[in-house]
Amino acid sequence: MATIRTEAAMEHPETQTVELAALDLAALLCSRVCHDIISPVGAINNGLEVLDEENSEEMKTFALDLIRKSARQASAKLQFARLAFGAAGSAGAEIDLSDAEKVARGYMEGEKASFDWIAPRALMPKNQVKLVLNLVLLAVAAVPRGGSITVTIEGEPKNPSFTLHCSGPTARIPHAFERLVPGEIGEVPVDAHAVQPYYAGLLARACGMTVAAVFAGVDVVITALPKA
Repeated sequence: MATIRTEAAMEHPETQTVELAALDLAALLCSRVCHDIISPVGAINNGLEVLDEENSEEMKTFALDLIRKSARQASAKLQFARLAFGAAGSAGAEIDLSDAEKVARGYMEGEKASFDWIAPRALMPKNQVKLVLNLVLLAVAAVPRGGSITVTIEGEPKNPSFTLHCSGPTARIPHAFERLVPGEIGEVPVDAHAVQPYYAGLLARACGMTVAAVFAGVDVVITALPKA
């Protein structure tokens, strides 16, 4: 998978806080979305090939079930990406948290971990909503073998705090989290996987929030809190 470093990072390999060029960031986020979509779209194509080649009614039923399931997954992942990475309205727009919950639950139906969402019914500035959805993706990375993820949103809608409790076998803090979230990418190759914590850090700074991940026993807790 292609990786990208900034020119500053190549000239000075020591850890430093720098930002990816806009074109590089856009390319990596597009790669991240494509990574999520390619599997269900490929399964749809496989199902269509079975329909074309098989005469068995049992195999045709299997193929149709595969196509339906994969189409739902592709749609759910695209709807999630639209809120998590897309413009989601004009500058200063607000998003209903129930919409965020809906796309998050749809996305998680295709993942190994169970999912719970605890939040008030409220409108929230779009960047905060984008941040919590991107933290959901980091929570998925924290429990690669499955388990459970609980998202809790508290506080005033314009000054919220987010807590994501990640429980599962071999729960772990995502790779290079402590460097990528603050934007310290001098020694970290940034690819379509590494861009996730980096982008979450960009969103957090835009929202005036700080993101952290710690172990709570064998579980991982990811938080986003307003800066003091």
